[in-house]
Amino acid sequence: MPSTRHILIVNGRKVRQPVFIIGAPHSGTHLLAQALKRSDGVHLTIGQAAVLRVIYAFARRPSIHNGRGEAAASVLRDAFGQGWRITPHGCLECVPECREAAGRPAGSVGPCATERGLSIFGDASPDLAYCAEALTDAFPDARIVQFIRDGRDVVSCMLRDQAILSWFKPSFANLDTEFPNPFFGVETEQDRERWPELSLAGKSALRWRGAVHQAARLRHTLPAEQLITVRYETLLERPADTAAAISAFVGLSLPAGALRDSRLPASMRAGSWRRGLTPDQAADVEKVAGEELRRVGYALSGAAR
Repeated sequence: MPSTRHILIVNGRKVRQPVFIIGAPHSGTHLLAQALKRSDGVHLTIGQAAVLRVIYAFARRPSIHNGRGEAAASVLRDAFGQGWRITPHGCLECVPECREAAGRPAGSVGPCATERGLSIFGDASPDLAYCAEALTDAFPDARIVQFIRDGRDVVSCMLRDQAILSWFKPSFANLDTEFPNPFFGVETEQDRERWPELSLAGKSALRWRGAVHQAARLRHTLPAEQLITVRYETLLERPADTAAAISAFVGLSLPAGALRDSRLPASMRAGSWRRGLTPDQAADVEKVAGEELRRVGYALSGAAR
């Protein structure tokens, strides 16, 4: 018996083909999120409280939604239905990253999107990738843009992000109660056994490796009209080509200039790991995720020898 198709209505509009931007932490999703958020007719959210609560509930405890596809889908639809609502005070709980992406000054009030001409809803919340399968259950016509970036650059950024490092504390790492654990990239008993001995660079590399594995699964399960993979380095080198591909995929006209950021920090440049990682850290990353680095097209430095 076919599953029931649910239609989400937000501010009197049916949500059709919502766009979700996913990727490992610090994989460059913010550049596209900013470009879409500032585009006419698009309402893209980042880190709405209602959405984050569900994301981290599912990410940290995948067992609560495994085998409960429709229930998980319903929870996600409700969360996005709340997060996408446009009200005079709807942005008061937005995280700074969301307001910054919209170009709104700190302390400003009022929504960052208008109902007039609104045609595309979307989200680029942190760690949204861990709900990717549930997203397509909740929104069968979803459009997913997934980012791939050199895992060494990703780890270099993760090691400077205290919010991400806090997840590695023993009080947060729930590997004894949740296994396998996609959030930490722990997929096998061998991964779980060596986890306590891994450096922070190695644990970060596991998270990136897990994101790559998930990206591969999505490519095998979703049709081309629902999923597009963007290599971050290609976006930096050929923004016009990337803008054209995303425009065709999402259904809008995105200028190449929208994907350029003159304030791009050094840590978000391609190859920044060569300055951001110590030789030991680079070796740990390549030891943990060397096979995945090669598989997605990044040459190894040989540091892991």
